[in-house]
Amino acid sequence: AQPGAAGPPNDKVVILGDGNTKAVFNKEEDIGTYTINAVDDPKTLNKILYIKPPHNIITLNELVSLWEKKTGKNLERLYVPEEQVLKNIQEASVPMNVGLSIYHTAFVKGDHTNFEIEPSFGVEASEVYPDVKYTPIDEILNQYV
Repeated sequence: AQPGAAGPPNDKVVILGDGNTKAVFNKEEDIGTYTINAVDDPKTLNKILYIKPPHNIITLNELVSLWEKKTGKNLERLYVPEEQVLKNIQEASVPMNVGLSIYHTAFVKGDHTNFEIEPSFGVEASEVYPDVKYTPIDEILNQYV
């Protein structure tokens, strides 16, 4: 979640907002597995498939703490207030402004997690497919160690 970064941080991390907004983190392969399961499943017909495994919903501060524990390094946390994020979005050119807008909606506003799934038009993947073993956030981080 570091704008423009190719990998995880080594010494400092930029956190948009206060870092306490919950967001969802998934491994791409897990998204693919859930999607394949849902393609011809009557339980998901005409429904939105939300992929929000409960153990993978954490804040950026929690994510950074997990990373620090895993690497044994303390990172300097640089917090960017929402007002500055919005200013940066307005001043940035495409495609950076698009990326910043997505980060803002997910990590500052909490649009991944600030709602309840309405059963009439949505289902949560890990509830519909409890047999699918999604990758916990701790294991996702292992690929970067």
